[in-house]
This record gives sequence, structure tokens and C-alpha cells, in this order.
Amino acid sequence: MSNPDPDSAPPETAAAQQAPVRRLRRAERREQILDAATRAFARAGYAATGLDDVAAEASLTRAMLYRHFESKADLYRAVLDRACVRLAEATGTDDFDENTIPALLRAATADPDGFRLLFRYAAREPDFHELIDSITAASREVARLNLARRIPAGPWLDWAANLIPTFTIEAVIAWLDAGRPDPGQAADRITQAVHGVMAAAQP
Repeated sequence: MSNPDPDSAPPETAAAQQAPVRRLRRAERREQILDAATRAFARAGYAATGLDDVAAEASLTRAMLYRHFESKADLYRAVLDRACVRLAEATGTDDFDENTIPALLRAATADPDGFRLLFRYAAREPDFHELIDSITAASREVARLNLARRIPAGPWLDWAANLIPTFTIEAVIAWLDAGRPDPGQAADRITQAVHGVMAAAQP
């Protein structure tokens, strides 16, 4: 009886061995599309960016995009969801301390287009602003919990809790737009400005 050829495998075994490779390739392709879509949407906004623009940015066909995303809206939401996940991983979601602003700057530096999409463009899109509204509401609640340790309850606490998350995000975007000056000192400068708001909220 001849020995089986060790290089030949039953079809089902060969398919099982190849399946992880196919999944990996599909995941990589999806990330490539998300990267390209993030750049394209950040450049022109959601309404002015078509799937053909994304396909050209990714050096793919439009048909290839439809293998991964059902529509432009589906693709845009996937871009925003990924940016949200990256931001949460970089900064956390339940505290605001001396590490928050440096972490926010690192997140913005790592994915500037995604950061701008979340906080500059998506809020203007009627179909997507609810995502940003939820992030804003959560940020204000975290700010309120942390600021309550330093600012007495009342309207000025409400004012600071509403202002500081918005101010911090705008400060980071302005820093990106300015060309990321003094990266080693940027967190300290923004922190000083935040402390100014906190001081103004004191009775």
C-alpha cells in the first residue's frame, strides 16, 4: 500500500487551511477601503464625496467597494465607528485627568482625518449627527463628574461641564490645522487654557 502524499490534503482540509487566509485578506482590504474613505471624506465632506472618489483613493473599482459596504452611508458610518473605537482606546471613556489631553493629542496625531471627521464634519450631517451627540453627551457627563470635585454644584458647574469638552476638542482641531506646533508642549498649553475655564467657573 502506498503512503499518502504528505503534500496533498483532502479538499475539506485544504479549504479549512485556506479560510483564515481569505478572512485576513478581506479584513486587510476592508481596512484599506476605510483608510481611503477617511481621507476622501475628510477632504470634501460626505455630500460631496462619491463612491467613485473613494474607489479612486483606494485604487479599487466601485464594484470592489460594494463587496464590503452596501452604500456610501454604510461606508461613512463604518469610518465614523472606527474613529470612535480608536478614540476610546486612546483616551478611555470614564475619566478626565492629567492624561486625557495628551492622550487626545496622540489620538488626533495618529488619525487626524478620522478625528476631523468625527468632530468637524459628521456633526453637520443630518443622518449622522446623533453619533456625535451621544459622544458629546457622554463627554459632558464625565466632565461634570470630575469637575464636581472642584466646582460647587450650580449653573457655573453646568457651564464648565458643557464648555470644557467642546473647547478641548476645538483646541485639538485648531492645533492640527495650525500644523501641530510644539508637539511636546501642546498638551500643557491646552491644559492651561482648560484650567482657565475651571478658574473662571469658581465662585
